[in-house]
Amino acid sequence: MNDTNAWRLERGDDGIATLSIDRPGGSANTLGQPVLLELEARLAELAAAPPTGLIIRSGKSSGFIAGADIREFTTLRNAEEAFAHITVGQRVFAKLEALPCPSVAAIAGFALGGGLELALACTYRIGVNDSRLSLGLPEVLLGIHPGFGGTVRAVRLLGVRAAMELMLTGKPLRADRALAVGLVDRLVSANELDSAARQILKQHPAPHRPPFADRLLNLPGVRALLRSSLEARVAKQARREHYPAPYAIIDLWVRYGARGERAYEAEARSIANLFTTEAARGLVRMFLLQDRLKALGGKTPAPLKRVHVIGAGVMGGDIAAWCALRGLEVTLQDREQKYIDPALQRAATLFGKRIRDPADRAAAQARLRADVAGDGVPTADVLIEAIYEDLDAKRALYAQAEPRLSQAAVLCSNTSSLTLELLAAKLADPGRLVGLHFFNPVAQMPLIEVIHSAQTRPEPLAAAMAFARRLDKLPLPCRSGPGFLVNRVLFPYLHEALYAAGEGVPLALIDRVAVDFGMPMGPIELSDVVGLDVALHVGEIITRELGREMPPYAARLRELVDAKQLGRKSGQGFYKWQDGKAVREAVTASVPPDLSDRLILALLNECAACLREQVVADADLLDAGVVFGTGFAPFRGGPLNYARTRGVAAVVARLGELEQRYGARFRPDAGWAALSSKPAVLTSVEQP
Repeated sequence: MNDTNAWRLERGDDGIATLSIDRPGGSANTLGQPVLLELEARLAELAAAPPTGLIIRSGKSSGFIAGADIREFTTLRNAEEAFAHITVGQRVFAKLEALPCPSVAAIAGFALGGGLELALACTYRIGVNDSRLSLGLPEVLLGIHPGFGGTVRAVRLLGVRAAMELMLTGKPLRADRALAVGLVDRLVSANELDSAARQILKQHPAPHRPPFADRLLNLPGVRALLRSSLEARVAKQARREHYPAPYAIIDLWVRYGARGERAYEAEARSIANLFTTEAARGLVRMFLLQDRLKALGGKTPAPLKRVHVIGAGVMGGDIAAWCALRGLEVTLQDREQKYIDPALQRAATLFGKRIRDPADRAAAQARLRADVAGDGVPTADVLIEAIYEDLDAKRALYAQAEPRLSQAAVLCSNTSSLTLELLAAKLADPGRLVGLHFFNPVAQMPLIEVIHSAQTRPEPLAAAMAFARRLDKLPLPCRSGPGFLVNRVLFPYLHEALYAAGEGVPLALIDRVAVDFGMPMGPIELSDVVGLDVALHVGEIITRELGREMPPYAARLRELVDAKQLGRKSGQGFYKWQDGKAVREAVTASVPPDLSDRLILALLNECAACLREQVVADADLLDAGVVFGTGFAPFRGGPLNYARTRGVAAVVARLGELEQRYGARFRPDAGWAALSSKPAVLTSVEQP
């Protein structure tokens, strides 16, 4: 038997047994194969000598169960291995469901993926009614779907509408919504959880059933009629060829109606096939790389509590708001109060969306204070400079702020293109400056580039990395250089779009080609979203520093900037913007044969250059940075992983062809030679 000592079985005097999971060596419980097999052994003991009821709970304060052990997925070589792997979980949960006594999952905190599937196999579910409760089936975000019986039991318990919402979006439910749809039978306080679990087992009420209307929706003829509407909803967010998992969920339900043993076997076969897809492998890779970035944050010995932000523009104001949202005391400085007021208004909107409890919302607003005089500088643990990209202006700011900072404070710049060597040149202590490059919109983008130079001391760098994790962001350590990583690789892609536009290719067609590859939006739309003034200014800096030329069509970009047509923020840029969306003209022109490769390989070639120059430490970190910083097609597992999947030699050959046709900007970088011998898929990462 694969005994991991994760499960502890206790029998009470009232006849009720408690089965607690506390997986050794981890901060969260996960259901790897050894843990599942140990659970199977405990269930055999219970079946042989049944209690009057069974409570399943977590022994960890972090939550119930986070799901399956994702790292095991990387060992599956083919669909048959995946099928054998997944049927272990199905078999164990079937034995839980078949116990000759009622069972209840007592859930505090999260129950996700396989953890929620285990709870679904119980007779009842009780949750702690607080903000930490999070119940979800997020497998679709990994390119798969529930595989331990979840596609069947979720529909049986919740009905079609709620179950599909849970599985197709991957979004977890909070306490009130979970109770409303029947995912939990009761909500209680933390100190009532055990007694409430015992009470429901003794009362043994009829298990929850979905509403009558949902039971009608599960009839065979109705399922077939609903397929098209469900698929149309999914298609607005994900294409079948890029993300097959949500479509597979719909297919399973339409064919089997969440009924019978055939539905479970079909679920296992379906997820086994999904495991072999490029999408699943790429998305699992990104999940593991996300864990690696989290681990890089580490911990700082001194707690960081107070933040002073200078510059209340869109970036500075939103950084300040996010810091306050995450529980930090924040002072926000600008030249006059009138420049700070719009940032405070945006912050109030953010707090209104993110914080439900009025008292908590008021506390967050109280943590963010206007500070025109800069009184918060001497007491700040972290000072973030977030003014416009001008070297002299930033240096002048440092000259005023540095003498007032405490010796232990971390001095950070949100620069997006200027090197630390230039910024720190006139500091009394250049080793304390760290780049902390946030991305817009701050509340949505997960990555922060943490920039260091040869002068940067380890202590402020470590503190900045830990600070990024304190903000619940992903820190990516980058060496100082033009554009760092994300902007460095993004601008060849944006500029190639301008080259194509200068050749007469319709802007909407350029964007469509990029979206067809898997980008969240095309390069023209992205330029409008970033702001054409920012795109022009940063692009010129990076291009100049790298000794390159701007595309001829950049003259049109400058015309738009001079006319104050700056993109989405002004309502007009390359596109007209209405209600936050770009208005495009219909395009009937055919796609130029090289356009997709021109856009994507321009980005990939710059990635190879950044790897060669060690802008980041390795190819995995580069892939993580580009995906989390630009949105590069996540299902492809990162740009260099895509290159390996396509074949490095084939990519280099294709770049050579493009160089012959379009010029030296496509000359294959020397960095490709070092990449070609590396493995094609991520098999391990640093443990979080």
